[in-house]
Formats: sequence, C-alpha cells, structure tokens
Amino acid sequence: MTIQPVKGTRDFYPREMAVHNWIVDGWKKISLRNGFEEYDGPIFEYLKMYQVKSGDEIVEQLFSLTDRGGRDLALRPEMTPTLARMVNQQINSLPKPIKWFSVPRLFRAERPQKGRLREFFQWNIDIIGVDDVLADAEVIFTTIDYLRQVGLTSTDIKVKISSREFLAGFLKSIGIPEEKLGDIYVLLDKSAKLPPGVFEELLREQVPDKTISGKILDFMVEQSIEQVRDLTAPNESTESALENLGNVFNYLESMGVGDFCIFNPGIVRGLAYYTGIVFEVHDAVGELRAICGGGRYDNLLKDFGGPSIPATGMGMGDCVLEILLREKGLLEKQLPAGSIDYFVAYVDESYKNQAIRITMELRSKGCSANFSYKAAKLNKQLKQASDQNARKCIIIGQEIESNQLAVKDMTSGEQKLVNLDEFNA
Repeated sequence: MTIQPVKGTRDFYPREMAVHNWIVDGWKKISLRNGFEEYDGPIFEYLKMYQVKSGDEIVEQLFSLTDRGGRDLALRPEMTPTLARMVNQQINSLPKPIKWFSVPRLFRAERPQKGRLREFFQWNIDIIGVDDVLADAEVIFTTIDYLRQVGLTSTDIKVKISSREFLAGFLKSIGIPEEKLGDIYVLLDKSAKLPPGVFEELLREQVPDKTISGKILDFMVEQSIEQVRDLTAPNESTESALENLGNVFNYLESMGVGDFCIFNPGIVRGLAYYTGIVFEVHDAVGELRAICGGGRYDNLLKDFGGPSIPATGMGMGDCVLEILLREKGLLEKQLPAGSIDYFVAYVDESYKNQAIRITMELRSKGCSANFSYKAAKLNKQLKQASDQNARKCIIIGQEIESNQLAVKDMTSGEQKLVNLDEFNA
C-alpha cells in the first residue's frame, strides 16, 4: 500500500526546504529592518472566533474539529483574528504603535489550484494604533521592499491600490443600501476572475436597476482618482477617502516606490472587515492570483471585544510568490548552495576513530563538518566532499605521517600538510 500526501499539501524535501527557508528568511529580514517585531499564536483557535469575523458560512472553508471536551475548534485559516485576540488581551500594557509580523502555517479547506493550496505559509505584517495613512503606506513599502530584494521590478509587478471607504461612499451615493454592501463587496472582489459577461449578469442579479449597475461597471474600469471623483456626488465621506488615497500615493512617492503603485478601483478585498485603504500586488501580466493583499481594518479589534483602535496590515502567501519567482528565473540563481566548512576523509579503517574525533572537534568549534561513514578510495571521498560543497577537505592516512593531516582547498585545489597538534580550524 502506497500512501500519498494529502491533496493540497506539500512535502518539503531538502531542496524544497531550502527554497522555503530562503523565502521565510527574506520575509523576516525585511520585517526586522522595517521595525516590525515577530509574534506567533496557536495553530488552532475556537471556531467561534472566525464565525464572529466572517459569519457562519466560514465553517465550510475551514478544517474544524470538536475536541474531547466538546469544544468546537478550527485550524487557523488566517492570522488577523489571532492578532486581534492577542492584542486585546494586553492592550493596556503594549507600547503603541504596535508593529508586529508573523510567518504562520495556515489551512483552508478549499479546492487546490495553481497558487492556492490547503496548507500554506503566509507573511503577515500589521501596524496597530496609527490613524494616519502613513501606516498604510509603510505596510505597502515594506511589501515592495521584500519584492525588490528578491529581484522583482516595477515592470514585473504592480501594487494596485483603492479605498473601501470611498467605494462604500460611492455605492451609497448611487442608492445601494448599507445592508447590501457586504454582498456587493464579495461580488466586486471576484470581478477580475470572472468573464465580463458572467460578472455583469451576477451584478444585475444583485442590482436589478440597470442605471445603478451601469454606474458600478463604469466605476470599476476607471483608471484615475480624478475619474472616479467625477462619478461620485461629493460628500464628506468620499472626499475624506479621496484625500487619504492621494496622501498614500504621495507618501509612496516620497518613499521611492511610486513606480510600483497604481490606482485601481477594482481592488475591493472581499472580507467585510476592511474599512479604508486596500491593496493587492499582482504580476504585471495578470496571469497569476494576487501575490498578496491587505488594507486598513479599524473596527476588527472592537469586533473582538477590544477598544476601537486603528489598524492596517498585509498578508503574502508563499505559493504564488514561488511560482512567480520561478517564472522570472529569479529563484534558482539566488538560492544559496548548501555547503560545509570541512569534509574529513580517511583511506583506511584504522584512521576512522581519528576522523570521527577531528570531525567532532571541528563541530565543537562552530564549524560545519562531515565525514565518510566508511573508508573508501580517496577519489570517491573527494567526490563526496565536492557534492557537499565542502570548502576544505581534511585527508588522514595514505602516505601521510600519523601526526599529520593533509588539508585540501576544494576551490583552488591547493593542498598542504599540517601537524595534527598544530591544526587550527
């Protein structure tokens, strides 16, 4: 009987693990240099926590279980609810602003497809306690900071930015009632993934009035803040939202990443908790799912029983990112080759214990070192050293005096004899 991995999961063999570690190490490095602190939480939470945030329908999208005490739990599908719970627990003692990041393993019970698996890793960065959209701009900058570091340019990717606050104001101004906004958000969020005819048909099911649905269609294709301003009757809410949008773009220009960023009113983000600036990063060609997405969620901590406090953040999964880096030829050439400092070779079993002792001494001194488990021809052991990208090979025996070692530089091929008691790693 052959047991296969569960559909939608991945086996990380050493080479795949090296890729994963390289991506995660990059996420952590960028987070730290942008002033974020790392945190984590449990891999499962109470199911009701996700129901509070997303409604009862979320249950079908989760891996849920009932524990021995009859408690309904779920494997975490995202990190933001855990963040909100943790911050609320210590809200009065945490210094503000809170700038945290995490790299959790997440789970979603959905149909696996390209760039979307049931189990994945995600980079999350959040800033809590800053009302100024400068925090939104900093989240976007930090996102671009990582993507630039791995070799992606403004011709490879685009950060598409919009405003849920402005969208809400626009929809209300054309006659969409407050209670319908959530359903409209979900549909608009799917617009880029649906054929135009299908999207228009679904929109007219939600909004039967052709004049109103036509205005929504016009809104979704505009390409500048000025154009969407012309579509909207001026009011305090929309004017404030447009001012925030303009400020975000000004900040991003000052940060030196304006060429990566464009306004796109079609960016909606389907989750109901977004309240202001929203954004997604897409490959420029548009063949892949969003590389990441995020935005402002000023009400979420309050929804979880905490105080009303502003917050903004971003999540980037590893699946789409890896696909894009491979397609651009940016992964393999940047992936560090596995290597060791020393390989200890011995050509006779009588030298085995000495080889073991030297290897362990090297390791105790902080060097990476390996040895052959059995004596073999020197050429074979040198090939082992080469296969492991050893910097140097120590050779014991074979016409070498018992108190000496031969130290071979594997790059230059230079070899020299060293007295055993004088050898220093």
